[in-house]
Order: sequence, then C-alpha cells, then structure tokens
Amino acid sequence: MILVLTQVLVAAALLLTVVALGYALFDRVIGNVVLGLAALVELGVIVQLVRGLAGIPSLDGSKATFTAYLITLPFVLAITVWSAIKDKTRWAMASIGIGAFAVAVMTLRLQQIWDLHG
Repeated sequence: MILVLTQVLVAAALLLTVVALGYALFDRVIGNVVLGLAALVELGVIVQLVRGLAGIPSLDGSKATFTAYLITLPFVLAITVWSAIKDKTRWAMASIGIGAFAVAVMTLRLQQIWDLHG
C-alpha cells in the first residue's frame, strides 16, 4: 500500500461524502463535481488494488481479510454511483455519500492491516 495515496484517497472520499450529502440535503441530482470526485477516488482505489495485489505474498498474516477488502473496495463506489445515475433522487446522492464514507473507512483498514503485517 502507498501511504501518501491512502491519505489522499481518504481525504478525497471524505470530501465526496460531504459533497454528496450536501447534494442530498438540497435535493440535487448527480452532477459533474460528484462524478469527477468519484472518478478520482475510483482511480486511486484501482492503483491501490494493483499495489496491494502485488504485495499480498509479503504479508505475514490476515491475507484473507486484506484480499477481501482490496477486491471489494473498487466495487463499492462504482455501484453506488451507477445506481445514483439510474435513480435521480436525493436518496441516491445519500447512498453515494455512504459509499464514499465506506471507501474511506475500508482504505484506512487496508493501510492498518498493511502496516501491521507488511
């Protein structure tokens, strides 16, 4: 895992959380700002996925947990954004906010496992 990328990903995911929840609060549909932030976060998650998969053999323990988090992570935000594009309600934006928060938490957990067992 790349520590600097983890920090940037968490910050971007939390920013996306706030923006998406703001959109939901003001009953706005998905826009370019949300899509751009989501694409940025998704790109970072994919870079972490490649780096993490390459580093799995060097982990001492928790390989299954690490791998499960790593493989699941790219799908969380992609599915919530895809559903928000299809469903143009405030709840769709709330789901993006929740998905982005989950990405932030899962990314921190991946870094924690990496630091403990890497």
